[in-house]
This record gives sequence, C-alpha cells and structure tokens, in this order.
Amino acid sequence: MTRATNYEQLKAAIEQAYPELPQQLQRIARYALDQPNELALGTVAAVAEAAKVQPSSLIRFANALEFKGFSEMQQVFRGHLVERSSSYRERIDRQRRQGQPATRGAGLLSQFVGDAVSELGQLEESVRAADLTAAIKLVCAAPRVHVLAQRRAFPVACYLAYALSQLDLRVHLLDGVGGMLKETLRNLERGELLIATSFHSYSQDVVDAAASVHARGVRVIAITDSALSPLKPSATVCFELGLASDRPFRSLVAPLCLSQALVVGAGHQLAEAGKGAKGGRPRA
Repeated sequence: MTRATNYEQLKAAIEQAYPELPQQLQRIARYALDQPNELALGTVAAVAEAAKVQPSSLIRFANALEFKGFSEMQQVFRGHLVERSSSYRERIDRQRRQGQPATRGAGLLSQFVGDAVSELGQLEESVRAADLTAAIKLVCAAPRVHVLAQRRAFPVACYLAYALSQLDLRVHLLDGVGGMLKETLRNLERGELLIATSFHSYSQDVVDAAASVHARGVRVIAITDSALSPLKPSATVCFELGLASDRPFRSLVAPLCLSQALVVGAGHQLAEAGKGAKGGRPRA
C-alpha cells in the first residue's frame, strides 16, 4: 500500500484496509471517516477517548496505513480541514466547544438545532455534484423506481415514494408488510432502480435486498452514512453522508434534505425533457 498524500487517497486506503483490520483498528477507521474534523483537531488522548480505543491503537492504525505515526497521518486530515475552513460544521463546533449545551427545555431544542445545522454543513461537503447528477439521471431514466428503508430510516423511503410519485414517475414503496419483502423483490426487473437507505446499525434486510437486485441488473442508489457501509458494494451511486453513529438520538435532517434535492433535481430534468411534473413543477 502506498502512503496517501491527500484526504481522498487516505479515505480510499482506509476503505481498502478496513476488512483486514483488527476490531480496535476498525473502530478507529469508522471514527476517522465519520468524524474527520475531530480527528484533525484532537490530541491522541482525546481522539482515543472519543473512538473508545487505547492511544497506542491510534499509532498502530497510522502504521497500518504506511504512516510513521499518528501526527503524520493527522496532517492529511488537517489539510482537508483547511481546504474547507469556513463550513457551517466548524462554526457550530467552535460554538459548542465554548460551553456544554443545556439539556432541558429551550436548551435541548438549541442543542438539536445546532446538531442539525452541523449535519447539513457536513452534507454539503460530503455529496459530490457528479453523484447527485448521476442519481437524478438514474431516477428519470428508470421504468420503475422502488424505494426501501427500515426502522429509523423508513421516513426517508416514505418521503421519496410520495414526492417522486408527484413527478408522474412509477414509484413503489417496498414496505415488507407481512414479511413479504423477499417475494416482492422478485418483481424487480433489470433496468429498474432501487433507492435503498440504511444507517449504522444497518438493516440486514435492506443490505441483502440491495445485493440481491444488484446481481440481477437492477440499478441501486444507496443513501447511507459511511464509506464502510455494507450498501456501498451494491450501489451504482452511493451517498455517504458521514453521519455520526455514536449519538443516542440521530436526526434525519441530512438524508431528507438530500432526498428533496434528488426529487427537485429530477423534476427539473423531466421538465427539460418535456416530461414535466404535475402542474409544471415537483411538489417536494
């Protein structure tokens, strides 16, 4: 493995090395990809505490990626941070470091609003314009669009099913009622599209469904949280939102915002192609 010199190379190297890493180093890998800003700014002790590993594990993790030590690897993360130094996420992070947010009443609301703004700032950084464009083209070209999510991600699928149907697209919500998900998946045909959403801890049914239909020639758009998501190998386009998985209450602000951008983008493309949405515009 060649040592990475920029963040994109390092991200790819972590993804490649992840399956062979010991459990402690896998935990660091996930933290590094989910919280690159915290890794860039933290001391060895602070990062180790946040990732719930021993400080020595950070050295071993850096060595596994061909760095001489943690500091050398951290410079790559700091370089990435400098490139986008004025993001909303950093502004919120700076405010939060100045004092602990209140945990009751208006203070609790303020905390969740702050987390949401931070999440949206990270969303804008995480989603590449080329991926959004590619996903929009897949949605508009598919003879049928199927959407699938379970547990806390289910509202994302519901929104997509509703909003895409407002564009006069053929949309099917795979809700798995009655334990019939596997049977329903058999109806998906080559050339159709599945939009699958799942976050850590991932729904095995959703992961298996994406892998199953992908093997049969169905295109897959994955909305997930990490480059290490098990949805990624099945995805034609994969949105890795970098959502923190260690919070007790995780919001859906980022995936819903992304979904809305996907719907409205599809509406514009359909209108330009002469297949306009009802009333001339998408009702997202």
